[in-house]
Amino acid sequence: MIYPKIALAQSIIEICSAKGITNIIISPGSRNAPLTIGFAQNTDFKCYSIADERCAAFFALGIAQQTKLPTAVVCTSGSALLNYYPAVAEAFYSQIPLIVISADRPQSKIDIGDGQTIRQENVFQNHSVFNANLSEEASVENDIKINKAIETAMLQKGPVHINAPFEEPLYETVDTLSVQSKITHSEDTIGTKIIENIEDVVSVWNAAKSKLILVGVNEANSIDQDIIENFAKDESIVVLTETTSNLHHSGFINSIDTLITAFDDAEFKALQPEILVTFGGMIVSKRVKAFLRKYQPKEHWHIDTLRAYDTFGALTQHFIMQPNDFFKALLPKATFTESNYFSKIDAIYDLRKNKRQEYLEKIPFSDFKVFEKVIESLPKNSQLQISNSSAIRYAQLIDTDPSIEVFCNRGTSGIDGSTSTAIGAAVGSGKQTVFITGDIGFLYDSNALWNAYIPKNFKIILINNGGGGIFRILPGHEEKPVFNTYFETSHDLTAEHLAKMYTLNYFTAKDEESLSRSIRALYQDNEAGGILEVFTPTFENDVILKQYFKELV
Repeated sequence: MIYPKIALAQSIIEICSAKGITNIIISPGSRNAPLTIGFAQNTDFKCYSIADERCAAFFALGIAQQTKLPTAVVCTSGSALLNYYPAVAEAFYSQIPLIVISADRPQSKIDIGDGQTIRQENVFQNHSVFNANLSEEASVENDIKINKAIETAMLQKGPVHINAPFEEPLYETVDTLSVQSKITHSEDTIGTKIIENIEDVVSVWNAAKSKLILVGVNEANSIDQDIIENFAKDESIVVLTETTSNLHHSGFINSIDTLITAFDDAEFKALQPEILVTFGGMIVSKRVKAFLRKYQPKEHWHIDTLRAYDTFGALTQHFIMQPNDFFKALLPKATFTESNYFSKIDAIYDLRKNKRQEYLEKIPFSDFKVFEKVIESLPKNSQLQISNSSAIRYAQLIDTDPSIEVFCNRGTSGIDGSTSTAIGAAVGSGKQTVFITGDIGFLYDSNALWNAYIPKNFKIILINNGGGGIFRILPGHEEKPVFNTYFETSHDLTAEHLAKMYTLNYFTAKDEESLSRSIRALYQDNEAGGILEVFTPTFENDVILKQYFKELV
């Protein structure tokens, strides 16, 4: 086997191998040549070459999102490293293990005017769970830092940064290792299966006649079916699920905004819980956050092995355990409480769902209509990746088949790497993956398509309404040049030539008939990835959506 001559690079590679890190995303550069040589010629690793560092990091994020294992990104020195930051921040808030390995100049070359040199140490300090600033020579101290970084990424489910200074020459190789790297082991001690003071917890639970369970970004199949059935049978429990919760039951409310947008004060008070239980990641719905901040619960319990954000200003307890373990411990000791909490809310929701169906049947071709048709046409057992902004909000209003797993970068809710993440997720999962995106997010991350690893069954559905349509929904919309230019960013661009450049099949739709036809063509073509671009009316979409919420009453 061929190894880089630089001993520190050997140590990093050997420890990654020993720790089971297999996916390495490399962005071309010279300073990282020792790492590139070592990773690419070692059969323990699956290496990917992606030139744009921002896209590379989000691609790695998508792989890690699916495999639940740390994925490494490797770059040269200088500003290349800074392009990782958006994905690092997303990994930090979404609790996804990501290992950033950056090549650096030796310390003596920093701040003396040397080329392609910045202050790289601790550059991600505010949004990482560990930073390993290595010295130039291989050493036990460096080995311990590398081990610690990888272990921390696994245990704390977040991004870590390993910064490695290399001096020239960079390209020399040897056929035997010059190091014997120290490998450390740490045990996973995060979380418990036991509820402390369980009798007190059970007492509060049983006494409450209104218990609201709110589920954010959540892994599919993470909650046992008998627990789900228990929730549905208890008349004192209302379960609110988001599209990204991947938690399904006919008795759960899966379109929160459809339920609460038209609520008056009396209805909000009827929904106000004594106990709020939350688990999963970030919540999309602004309306449910506003509701719970104004109509606060007496108790807010959050269940997570690592963090508990006080999103509603009412957090009373953080249970440091897996949600499934929490409910397995609690529910056998709990009793069903006599209550009309569920029946009252469910009756309102049934009326709202009927109103939604009536409204969807009568509206013209628009964003809302397109989302209905696109989501109902998704292949069974596929994976749905959704971009941020309008796309995820429309998806929240439409029922998704329970066999489909849904993902969205909700850690920072940015549009900047959604396409790259979706491609990485398609590679990481191996499943048929559909990515639904708006035009601004798609164009922003168009370099994502500069990727030699796009699976043939990866499909993009691009809804092009000629700008950032979400700004027409938000307060402050005025039809003036400042709005159109600086908020909506109006444009006449299409994806046609991008699809041609990257050899992706390209389909279009501009009405229901062409949409149905193009959806069929998109999924029937298994020889290449594809883009379906759907053109919707810029000046009608927001009117149709706003009218929807008015007609729910």
